[in-house]
Amino acid sequence: MTKAQTSSHDHILILDFGSQVTQLIARRLRESGVYCEIWPFNQADETRIKMLNPRGIILSGGPSSVLDDDAPAAPEIVFKMGVPVFGICYGQQTMVQQLGGRVESARSREFGRAYVDVLEDSEITANVWEKNAHEQVWMSHGDHVACLPDGFEVIAKSDGAPYAFIADKERQFYGVQFHPEVVHTLHGRELLKNFTHNVCGCSGDWTMSSFRAEQIAKLRTQIGKSKVICGLSGGVDSSVTAVLIHEAIGEQLTCIYVDTGLMRAGESGQVVSLFRDNYNIPLIHEDASERFLHALTGIDDPERKRKIIGSMFIDVFDECSKRIGGADFLAQGTLYPDVIESVSFTGGPSETIKSHHNVGGLPEDMELKLVEPMRELFKDEVRALGRELGMPEDFIRRHPFPGPGLAIRIPGEVTQSKIEILRKADTIYLDEIQKAGLYDEIWQAFAVLLPVKTVGVMGDCRTYDNVCALRAVTATDGMTADYFPFDHEFLGRTATRIINEVHGINRVVYDITSKPPGTIEWE
Repeated sequence: MTKAQTSSHDHILILDFGSQVTQLIARRLRESGVYCEIWPFNQADETRIKMLNPRGIILSGGPSSVLDDDAPAAPEIVFKMGVPVFGICYGQQTMVQQLGGRVESARSREFGRAYVDVLEDSEITANVWEKNAHEQVWMSHGDHVACLPDGFEVIAKSDGAPYAFIADKERQFYGVQFHPEVVHTLHGRELLKNFTHNVCGCSGDWTMSSFRAEQIAKLRTQIGKSKVICGLSGGVDSSVTAVLIHEAIGEQLTCIYVDTGLMRAGESGQVVSLFRDNYNIPLIHEDASERFLHALTGIDDPERKRKIIGSMFIDVFDECSKRIGGADFLAQGTLYPDVIESVSFTGGPSETIKSHHNVGGLPEDMELKLVEPMRELFKDEVRALGRELGMPEDFIRRHPFPGPGLAIRIPGEVTQSKIEILRKADTIYLDEIQKAGLYDEIWQAFAVLLPVKTVGVMGDCRTYDNVCALRAVTATDGMTADYFPFDHEFLGRTATRIINEVHGINRVVYDITSKPPGTIEWE
């Protein structure tokens, strides 16, 4: 990852030790108007940290034990820069160990909801926790601090962690055994805000309005008078990217929308209308649906389907880009989670962008320079930017949609008749969700046409038709998910509509599998 591109704002550096919830720390800070970056702990050398010039540093949790011989540790410069440091869980433990304290394996471990007794006041607990209060937190640890380094005092304790919250107020070093970034720690968001605002002195001026203005200026400097092409998938990320770039450089941008024939009902028309009619953005709409369907004929293996669709997409996109001619830049809707996940805290650095942004990865010989104006943003921030740009609310609220489209929601061979059946069922399902006012409570909802036929009875006649599965999940970022708890009345009403209105389906089931062990999509 590169040095922050928003140097006009206060920065907080988060050093990642491998916690599953490190991204939540960043999201909490961003929500309070503070820009932050996540770096793997072993890729944060002294030079890089000094170049970033952070107002404070947060050490994340992680799966390791500081008692191991090869335990991860924070760079020594962290404790010598004179900036506040906040260690969370493993971050607290490595700070204690590195500063001369002691950590030991706990006799009683704490996992899940726990309670701490607040013993002293501090800048971080000010106006959030009162002295002698009993506060709910979220724990996940086996080791705990057994002896404090010089200069530290106890702010709060729990049954399993006598040093659950510690502070060296003079050096402004703080450590907590619990996780303030998760919602189960009541008031955790406020504790983090106290660290960034009260302790580090951040002003909280990082907003979507300022981000928009800064990015437009940067895009104009980066692109100059050159041409840019942007591949539209029909999703929120690429669409917001295109609108932002168009605001910066106008008709120097041309968008390419490859219509695979695997989109939801009316989706291609919505995309074309949005860009041609609402924004007057030059757009190539390439209807390649017959080519994709022909390439998928007889293919039932899910991985082969994905690879065929990705390869075909590259070919069609490349043909269209050559037709435009003269472009120097390619715009992508790369987001910050993709950048973070491309650099493992246990492995070497890698700036490879995940191929799912353009379905199958772009050809290596395109020789175009990348423009990625949203690589600093999380998904919810992209939606906020879309609103800032005045994009239609019903468009930026849309659920995620997979690059291969409906092909991976049709297990088995993909045919035109199956696509039409699935589209109709999916439309009814989403319509019922909208009518029930549940759309915004759900991360993703869709129908799946199963390669199974069952016997039914309709109008006193025997039927032998397809089974349709419904899927709806709640999630924060899609990494983990749980099924949405529809009531039976909703499911019954939706199933009845699908069976009555969609010829080819005579049975509907609801998927109640969480992720893990399942995935959100079926293929």
